[in-house]
Amino acid sequence: QVQLVESGGDSVQAGGSLRLSCEASGNTYSIQCMGWFRQAPGEVRQGVARINTAFDSTTYAASVKGRFTISRDSAKNTLYLQINSLKAEDTAMYTCAAGRNRLDCGLLPGAYEYWGQGTQVTVSS
Repeated sequence: QVQLVESGGDSVQAGGSLRLSCEASGNTYSIQCMGWFRQAPGEVRQGVARINTAFDSTTYAASVKGRFTISRDSAKNTLYLQINSLKAEDTAMYTCAAGRNRLDCGLLPGAYEYWGQGTQVTVSS
């Protein structure tokens, strides 16, 4: 089992920045892929970024590319999401996820077995 705990969400003004963190514990050696998802009220969950832990290759959703950066610190078992130039439409619950299959490491929720509880990001314009 893997446990994921997010932090860093906040209420910010448009144009600001935030760094979200996701600390993993448990059988972290099994994790091959980690991602960030977000879900706004009334909308479907959207994958925004993912990272392959073997090669640190990354993928971003088109809507966030250039503003979001996913990274990780393997020594701390922590995943990060740097969000710059925040927009009102970035308002959502952000959740990190982890998967054990490096060949299925994308932005779809089905690739991930473990999920955190989420951290709220609210952007006011």
